[in-house]
Amino acid sequence: MTSPAESFVTRASLAADLAALGLAPGDAVMVHASVSKVGRLLDGPDTIIAALSDAVGPKGTVLAYADWEARYEDLVDEDGRVPQEWREHITPFDPRRSRAIRENGVLPEFLRTTPGALRSGNPGASIVALGARAEWFTADHPLDYGYGEGSPLARLVEAGGKVLMLGAPLDTLTLLHHAEHLAAIPGKRIRRIEVPLATPTGPQWRVIEEFDTGDPIVEGLAEDYFAEIVTAFRAGGRGRQGLIGTASSVLVDAAAITAFGVAWLESRFGSPSF
Repeated sequence: MTSPAESFVTRASLAADLAALGLAPGDAVMVHASVSKVGRLLDGPDTIIAALSDAVGPKGTVLAYADWEARYEDLVDEDGRVPQEWREHITPFDPRRSRAIRENGVLPEFLRTTPGALRSGNPGASIVALGARAEWFTADHPLDYGYGEGSPLARLVEAGGKVLMLGAPLDTLTLLHHAEHLAAIPGKRIRRIEVPLATPTGPQWRVIEEFDTGDPIVEGLAEDYFAEIVTAFRAGGRGRQGLIGTASSVLVDAAAITAFGVAWLESRFGSPSF
């Protein structure tokens, strides 16, 4: 019979699992996690953050996709603008205070509130980072097309980073939105939405334009097509799979999965003519 003490997953055991899967000192790793699948955590989700920090060491960086709670978007008109009568009721986005979206699980919010963590300034595409290069990853995040050039996702590729799916569904691998941005395919959906940004003088409303990340980027794709891409990538013998605690997890190279995603999209939808 297992004792209560033996049922806990610890910081040290998780760090060992992460190292065995392929995380190394100095790595930058973007994490998507289903915390409940990892096991009984001795210190809750903070155990995962501590183990990740241990695995990448003082020169490494841990990142997560934060987004933000923007439920007011149900109010916008066909041009993406918010009716005037609602504006005073909507709390503006503040990268230091706005909560991470709940749909992404609890880990991004725990990481956001960890001392030393920084968050990028694009509301819907915001990334939280903790570690040696947190400032570099989160600085100067473009407001328009925030999954493209100059974004934390582009920098993860540039830095030779990794993506860890810690028990998380494969269709939640956010870096593939960067592949969508880069892919030379016609008919990409574009989304425009008015967003309130916190400033010292009060909310500043700004229309943000980006490729639509709420639906497949073009017609003809399944809702969960990111999982198809990751599965095909893994079928080619790339990336690594193993248990982190009790969570079946996948670790992939950021540049490799992005390039694979671009090629996967372009092979199916072709290049636009100019």
